[in-house]
Amino acid sequence: MNEARITLIASAITLTTGVIWGLYWLPVRALADHGFAGAWGTLVITLGALIVLAPGAYARRFDIARSPKFALFSIALGGAAFALYSIGFLYGRVALIILLWCLTPVWSTLIARFIMGWPTPALRILAMIVGIVGLALMLGAGGGLPLPRNVGEWMSLLGGLLWSIATTGMRAKSTLQPGPSAFVFALGAAAACAVLVPILHPTPTVQETQGLLAPLALALVSGALWWGLSLAALLWATQRIDPARIGILMMTEVVVGAASAAALAHETLSTLEMAGGALVLAAGVLELWPVKPAQREQT
Repeated sequence: MNEARITLIASAITLTTGVIWGLYWLPVRALADHGFAGAWGTLVITLGALIVLAPGAYARRFDIARSPKFALFSIALGGAAFALYSIGFLYGRVALIILLWCLTPVWSTLIARFIMGWPTPALRILAMIVGIVGLALMLGAGGGLPLPRNVGEWMSLLGGLLWSIATTGMRAKSTLQPGPSAFVFALGAAAACAVLVPILHPTPTVQETQGLLAPLALALVSGALWWGLSLAALLWATQRIDPARIGILMMTEVVVGAASAAALAHETLSTLEMAGGALVLAAGVLELWPVKPAQREQT
């Protein structure tokens, strides 16, 4: 298979992944309607993913064992970050949860500059400033201090920060293949959910769950599709096309998430919130904008 065809396939996978994750809020809220509120819905989804991914992870168990502990921790931390993002959909508006997650360029720039000590190109600094202004507009649209207004917004904001830390560690240390990486990722998410379930919502009763067969089947399918197949495919694609293309194609998640929430949940954003969201997306584009070769070697 020639390089152009591989690039086309990887780009199509990335675009599809963005669309799929833009609809992820649907199974999360459906499970909550079945009684799996709080972190319970995400827990059963990630357990479903672990069941699906376990055979492949077992086949690659020696690769996992040989991986640096810091790399495994970074992958698992990424899963924990996604768990916070997933749970956030139950407590906040879909579009805002996704947009707050998209602030990763701000956190990535700060981590690269002040923790990793990497030189920071001017465009990255500009991306950080634009992202912070967008954040202030989104969170301050209703008046008052520009701070998250509910648990969901705080979770998405914290999740995005943890995701930036995790991806920095993965970039520096991880060489694990997509299949076992997805398993470790889901394991980290399940562990985070296990910590949060007693805090956010009590154990669902049989009456609340309205029977177990339908919600558990939904959890298994959701875990297989979102946390298993789509993540493994995305990890495969990221090894074959440049990060800028990955980031831009994944922005379909924002569009699909906002449109589907408006159509199905009647959730809309105010003018100021949309303006702030546009600046957050602009920050993402600036973060991904090609830099000069001399700058690229430093980042």
